[in-house]
Amino acid sequence: MAGHSKWANIQHRKGRQDKKRGKLFTKLIREITVAARIGGPDVSSNPRLRSAVDNAKSQSMPKDNIERAIAKGAGDDEGNVLEEVLYEGYGPGGVAILIECMTDNRNRTVAEVRHALTKHGGNLGTEGSVAYLFEQIGYISINNSDDPDSLMELAIESGAEDIEINDDGSIEIETDPQNLVDIKESIVDGGIDVDINQLIMKASTEVSVERKHAESMMKLLDTLDDLDDVQKVHSNIEFSDEILSSIDERMTVSQ
Repeated sequence: MAGHSKWANIQHRKGRQDKKRGKLFTKLIREITVAARIGGPDVSSNPRLRSAVDNAKSQSMPKDNIERAIAKGAGDDEGNVLEEVLYEGYGPGGVAILIECMTDNRNRTVAEVRHALTKHGGNLGTEGSVAYLFEQIGYISINNSDDPDSLMELAIESGAEDIEINDDGSIEIETDPQNLVDIKESIVDGGIDVDINQLIMKASTEVSVERKHAESMMKLLDTLDDLDDVQKVHSNIEFSDEILSSIDERMTVSQ
């Protein structure tokens, strides 16, 4: 879990920069819209929508924006319908990559994804080429807690399957996707702020690559993440602490 989850936290911090460019809001609005279209506009009975709304609120998205996104998803706007598309591919060093997209133009999206992969030493794969290496899980991250022992007990009682306390004090929780919302709400009800609350694709086995491939992979992940149609990117790479520290340093300097 460590390689993926540490990258997830790095991406979360990067998200604060994305918000300045408006990219993060665009991705959040798309998720809300599609979630409302698929499962209905009632947040209380649509777990995916509830999670999407919670994530939008955590990024200080205005209430009006959220409500408009839900209304759009629940309506009959046939002129600009978004569809979910999953692309599979390989990154530098043969790293497996899953790319979740929402698009109104598949041809545009696949061209942009293929270009990004090729530019950074990867290639687009066929359907089923790497998806079998991943499983969907619920993922919660908390930057810090004054009482990690009580938090762990609360999470376990709520149905958490795995809990990890990192050296920096952050806490990461894995759960069955069906239990994600309930566990998150139990933690929030306990007075603890949740920083990341989402479904992710966890690799069954993570792989390490040499530094030059790891650095190329970082650039590829950033490039994919910057594409408007890309919602989430998952990989089975395990970044070393040294590589992750260099990412953090560059982000700190750029802020």
